[in-house]
Amino acid sequence: MSKIVLSIGGSLLNPGKPDLPYIRQTCSLLEKLKKLHTIAIVTGGGSSARTYANAIRSLSNNEFIADEAGISSTKQNSYLLIACLKDSAYPKVPDTFEDAAHALLTGKIVVMGGTIPGITTDADASLLAEKINADRVINLSNVDAIYDSDPRKNKNAKKFPRLSFSELVELATSNDQRKAGTHFIFDLLGCKIIARSKIETHFVNGKNLTDVENAINGKKHNGTIVCD
Repeated sequence: MSKIVLSIGGSLLNPGKPDLPYIRQTCSLLEKLKKLHTIAIVTGGGSSARTYANAIRSLSNNEFIADEAGISSTKQNSYLLIACLKDSAYPKVPDTFEDAAHALLTGKIVVMGGTIPGITTDADASLLAEKINADRVINLSNVDAIYDSDPRKNKNAKKFPRLSFSELVELATSNDQRKAGTHFIFDLLGCKIIARSKIETHFVNGKNLTDVENAINGKKHNGTIVCD
């Protein structure tokens, strides 16, 4: 069985309030694919994380505390998936990569959120992939691929169907701000971790469940594949 790490953007799970239809559809797909793959998931924080982080910046200008609040939001989103997956999921959100690796030995889908201030859940997903020797990382967001600029703001943005690891790091380097909610589609640290271990990584629109399934299965999709 292939080992897969999914990095699911919080904006998909909780764009303002939990998107229950999307969560149910995604969990139905994961329950089917669980028969073929060992699956670990890292969830982002979404609008709740950004709201609290921005409020804390206004109150104290303390990025560490802002990150702590964001981590709490990521774990709330983890429990949305655990609740929906029921017996298919490991019932607790692991706090560490070691805990997550042990939980995977149960044969359950493991869902975790953020870990420590200063790194995003993209980096968490990359580190977890290294820890468990994952075959693929699948990044699900509200963008269908990697572009040279934000396609929601620039209609002429160039889409990259395929990138090398070095090209991914170069793109991330030019966009990294090291602040919660302000990074490239996959943050710089996460990209460097993927590159150093050469973990095949797929970027797809999380709402396109056909592309999600194809990416998990290592098949062709409409997003971006990063590999050498």
